[in-house]
Amino acid sequence: MLLAMALAWVVVAGASSARAQRSAPSAVEWPTITRDAKPWTRWWWLGSAVNERGISEQLAQLGAAGFGGVEVTVIYGAKGADSLYIPYLSPRWVEMIAHTASEAHRLGMALDLPQGSGWRMGGPSVGAEDANASLVLSVDSVPSGGDWRKDLRGHRVSAIVAVDDGGRRVRIPGSSAGTYDWHAPPGRWTVYVAETRFSGDNVKRPAPGGEGAALDPFSATATAHYLAMFAEKTASLPKGAIRSYFHDSFEYTGDGSSRLFDFFEARRGYDLADELPALAGRADSDRVARVQSDYRQTLDEMLREHFVRQLTSWSHERGALMREQAHGSPANLLDLYAAADIPETEIFGVLGSPDADPLINMFASSAAHVAGKPFASAESFTWLGEHFNGTLDEAKQAADRMFLAGIDHLVYHGTAYSPAEAAWPGWEFYASMEWNPRNAFWHDVPAFNQYVARVQSVLQRGRADNDVLLYWPIWDNWHDASRRRMDFRVHDPRWFHDKPFGQIAAALHQKGFGVDYVSDRQLTSDISASASGVHSRGGDYHAIMVPRAVHMPPETMRRLLALARSGATVLFAGPLPADVPGLGRLEARRTELSRLTGALTWTQRTKGTREARVGRGRILSGESVDALLAAAKVAADPLAQRTELQFMRRKVDGHTEYFIVPKDSVHGGLPLIGDPAAVAILDPMTGRTGLGAMSGASGSRRAMIELAPGQAIVMRVLSRKPATPLWGYDIALRPPVALKGRWSVTFLEGGPVLPRAFTTDSLVTWTGRGDDDADRFAGTARYALTFDAPDTMSTRHVLQLGRVAESARVRLNGRALGTVFSSPYSVETGPLRRTGNVLEIDVTNLSANRIRDLDRRGVEWKIFKDINYVGIDYKPLDASKWPVRTSGLLGPVQIVPVGLDTITAPVNRTRITAP
Repeated sequence: MLLAMALAWVVVAGASSARAQRSAPSAVEWPTITRDAKPWTRWWWLGSAVNERGISEQLAQLGAAGFGGVEVTVIYGAKGADSLYIPYLSPRWVEMIAHTASEAHRLGMALDLPQGSGWRMGGPSVGAEDANASLVLSVDSVPSGGDWRKDLRGHRVSAIVAVDDGGRRVRIPGSSAGTYDWHAPPGRWTVYVAETRFSGDNVKRPAPGGEGAALDPFSATATAHYLAMFAEKTASLPKGAIRSYFHDSFEYTGDGSSRLFDFFEARRGYDLADELPALAGRADSDRVARVQSDYRQTLDEMLREHFVRQLTSWSHERGALMREQAHGSPANLLDLYAAADIPETEIFGVLGSPDADPLINMFASSAAHVAGKPFASAESFTWLGEHFNGTLDEAKQAADRMFLAGIDHLVYHGTAYSPAEAAWPGWEFYASMEWNPRNAFWHDVPAFNQYVARVQSVLQRGRADNDVLLYWPIWDNWHDASRRRMDFRVHDPRWFHDKPFGQIAAALHQKGFGVDYVSDRQLTSDISASASGVHSRGGDYHAIMVPRAVHMPPETMRRLLALARSGATVLFAGPLPADVPGLGRLEARRTELSRLTGALTWTQRTKGTREARVGRGRILSGESVDALLAAAKVAADPLAQRTELQFMRRKVDGHTEYFIVPKDSVHGGLPLIGDPAAVAILDPMTGRTGLGAMSGASGSRRAMIELAPGQAIVMRVLSRKPATPLWGYDIALRPPVALKGRWSVTFLEGGPVLPRAFTTDSLVTWTGRGDDDADRFAGTARYALTFDAPDTMSTRHVLQLGRVAESARVRLNGRALGTVFSSPYSVETGPLRRTGNVLEIDVTNLSANRIRDLDRRGVEWKIFKDINYVGIDYKPLDASKWPVRTSGLLGPVQIVPVGLDTITAPVNRTRITAP
C-alpha cells in the first residue's frame, strides 16, 4: 500500500533561503525577510555594565542567529561588577545607546528603547507632585453638634464632605494652613476626606541611576515633565536612532491623581466629591456601581490621553514609533493598545496555563487589525518553563499559538548582556528563556528563528480577514461595586472568561470563526459599513456581534444603528441593552437609549430570532449565537469542518492566505471557500514551496494537504493558476526500516567538560549511564552510524529520528540535511550509497543538567542584585533537586524509501508517522 508522508520538518540552506529573500514574491515565493519580520529580543543590560566591544560582539552574535533587532532594557546589576556600572541616562550611557543603534543599523538590525529603566516609568527626576498616587478615603463619624478637627498639613486633599443620615451634604472648605475645624449641625454626620498619597510604587528592578518613585500615569503634567527630562538627557541621540520606544505592562498600583476630581467633573458632568459615600461603598449597590463605573471610565480616559497618547506623539516627534503593553491597566485595553503604533501583548507561563491565553493575546492583534496597524507584537516565552528547561519545541508551540491569535512580531524574553569574562552560564535575567549564546540550545536557535521569520513575513502582509467583529461591553465589567480600581491582566483573566463577552469569544473561536474585538471608541473612529459588510482600517467582517450586555451608552447604540443604516448586520446575543452605565445625566441618557431601541420595528425571523431592518442593514436579536449567525448568513470558514486543525486567515493582494497548525494528523482534501483556481503550499520550516493538488468540482474545491501534528504551513488560495512548480507529495514505496548497527557517540562542544565517548548497539540517552560528566553535560554530541541502503531501487528516502532530546543537525555522507527541533523530527536524505552510508546526527540538549550540577556543587553563579534569581514559583531557585534530564538521541531511527507524487486525489494511502 502506498504511504503518504507528512511534510518533513527541516531547515535547509541554499535555494529555499535565497528564495525567501526576493523582494517581489510570486504566488509560491516567500515575502522578503525584513528586520521586522525576523524575531527580536529584549536585551537586558544588568547595571548598564556594557562597553563598545561587548555591544558590537554580542549584537553580531544575535544578528547571525537571525534576530532583527533588540530592545535594550536596563535593570539592576550583578554582584561584584559595581565598578563597571554606567549610571542610567548619564552622558556615557547615552553614548552606549548611540553605539548600539549605530552597530545595529550596520548589521541590518534596529533598536527599541523604553523611556525608563526596569519597569514602571519614573526615577530620581520624579518629585512628590508627579509621583504615582493612590486615592485614599477616610471616614469619621461626628455626633450632632460635635466638632470635627483634622490636621492635614502636608496632605494633598481633593475634597472633604460631611453627609448626614438624611443625605444632606456640607462641603468643609479647604484651609491654607492644612488644619480643619468643623462644628456639626444637628443630626448624625459622617465626614469623608478624599486625598491623594504616594502609592509606594517605585521603579521596579531599576538600573543604577534609575531608582526613584514611579510617575503618575494619569497626570498629563507628570508625563510631560518626565518626557522633557528624558528628551534633554538623550538629546544627543540622532533622530531615527531608535526604531520604537516602549512601555512595559502596567504595574502601577496607584488609583488617584491630583487632577482627578477636576477631570471627573468635566467629563462626567457632576462633582465626584458629592458622591464620596458611594465611592467609599456606603450607598446602595447600584449607586456604588454607577459611581465606580464613572470613576473607572475617568481613569481610562486620563490614562489614554495623558499617558499613552503623549508617549506616542513624543516618540513620533523623534522619528520613532511607540510600542505599548496595555495589559495590567485599569483602562480599556483595546483603546490603549490602539493609541500606540505597535500593540504588544505577552504570553506569561507554561503552555495551557491561565496566564498564556490566546484569547487574551487577541486584544493586541484586534487593536492592530481594527486600527490598521501593521504589527501586533508579543513579549514571548516569559516563564514558558523553569529556567534552562524550556525547549525549542515548546517555544514553537507557543509561537504558533500567538500567530494563530493574529500576533505577527515576536520579541523574545529574552537575552542578558554578559561580559566575556563572566563564568558560565554568564549573566542572566530572573524570568527568562535565556536566549543567549551560552545556553546549550543556542546551537539551533538560528533554525528556530528562520521558522519564525518566514511565518511573520507572511502575517505582516495584507489585511485581517475575520468573520465577526465582537463588541466588548466593558461597562458591564465596570458596573461593579466590589472594589474601586479594576485591572485587566493577562494573569488568570477571570474578568474575561466570567463574562458573556469572553464566553462568546471562546465559543466562536472553538467553532472556527475568525474574530476581532472592538471597543465603543473604535466603533466610531475605525469602523465603517457598506452593502458588502463591515470594514475596519485593517480588516473586513461579515457582522458585528454584541454579547449579552446590560449597560450600553446611548452613543454606542446610536453608532451601531448608523452602521446598520450603511449596510452592517448587527447581532445582539440576547436582549438589547436596557440600561446605561454610570450616574451622570442618568435619566436623560436612559430616555435616549430607550428611544433608540424603541424605534426599531421587529419581525420574527425564526424561532428565537427576530430582525429589524435599518436602512441598508439590519439588527438581529436572539439567545442562540448559532441561530443568529445562521440568520445573518455568517458561516465559518469551510476549514473549520476539519476539527483536527487550527488556522488564521488574511487577505493579501486579492487572494486568501491561511496559516494552518494541526492538532492531529491531517490527510486529504481541505474544503475551500468559493471556486479557487489553485492553491500554493509554503512550508515555513523547510522553505519548500509549490503548487498544491486540488480535487472536487466547481463550488466544492478541496486542497490536498498532508500534515503531522503541530506541523505548520502557509496555504495561499489563488484565483488564477500560475505557471509554477508543483508541490511534491512524498509517497513511501515500502514500509520504514529501522537502522541498526554500532552507534558511536562523541561529545563535540559544551561543558563543564566533554564526557568520554562511547559506543552502543541501541540508541540511548547519554545520561544515566554511570558517567557523572555526561550527567552534568550541556552541549552537543554526535551520534554516528555507518549503514547500507535498505532499498536499492529508490533515489530518495526520508529519515525519521524518533525521539530527540532536544534538537539535532543531520548530515549524511558529509552533506548537511537540515536542523530539526520539533516533531516529527524527520529529514529527506536524497540518494543513498549502496553501502557505507555515514550518518551523523549532532544532538544538542538543554542546559538544565549543567545548572543542576552547579547547585549540587554549591557554585555561586546566582550573583544578581535585587531579586537575584528565582524559579518559576518565585522562590529562590535550587536546581540541585532537579532530576537529571534525558539527553541525546533515543530513536528509533528509521529510513523510508519514497517517491514523488503530484496526483490530485491520493486514495487509500496511510501516512508515515513519527515512531
